[in-house]
Amino acid sequence: MNIIWLGHGSFRIETGDKVLLLDPWLTGNPVLPEDKHDAAIAGASHILLTHTHFDHVIDVLPLAKKLGVPVVGQYDLMGYWSEAEGIETVGFNKGGTVDLGGVSLSMVPASHSSTFSTPEGLRTGGSEVGFMLRAEGKTVYFSGDTDIMADMEWMGDYYQPDIGVLSAGGHFTMDMKGTAYAAKRYFNFRTVIPCHYKTFPILEQSAQDLIDGLPGVDVIEPVVMQKIPL
Repeated sequence: MNIIWLGHGSFRIETGDKVLLLDPWLTGNPVLPEDKHDAAIAGASHILLTHTHFDHVIDVLPLAKKLGVPVVGQYDLMGYWSEAEGIETVGFNKGGTVDLGGVSLSMVPASHSSTFSTPEGLRTGGSEVGFMLRAEGKTVYFSGDTDIMADMEWMGDYYQPDIGVLSAGGHFTMDMKGTAYAAKRYFNFRTVIPCHYKTFPILEQSAQDLIDGLPGVDVIEPVVMQKIPL
């Protein structure tokens, strides 16, 4: 399995014959050069969506139509998009698990918000979620945008993820110290990859507090478009 950071909260996940794009943000992404966009999405088989803030959702519909691949996300929004946009979707909800052809994806809670702008004003696009992904004998927790939450206790105990891809930039999500606290208290990760940082000056620019807070854990600071083999 390879995890490739596309900057911010966006990832490309390569496992077996599947290529999953998680919250793919291309348009206006300040840390993903435009000449890397085609490589970022090449061969995609599915698009996974955690919530509808612009920096996660803006490219989802255009990419689904361009690539002809299904969008996987919360039931309510997927049902609406299937009818209104004519795209293929896989809709499920928190507590549910779907099989994406050798990749098992479970939807778990997050603590954030999930809105988007329309000409008629702000609208809610379902609720924010995270994912537990199982493939190649590994379980990876993609937190999505979230704060620390008590639900992490049962999530860590029940799913027992060994890899955490965790929002850690502060201001909108947990910061590095908070992420270290959550990882140490609720999980038993062997590897942690921070995200949702460095993108803007308002966000954390270094993962040092996370590294310092998780002795014995392999904290990998991702580099945009560089593979992290797991």
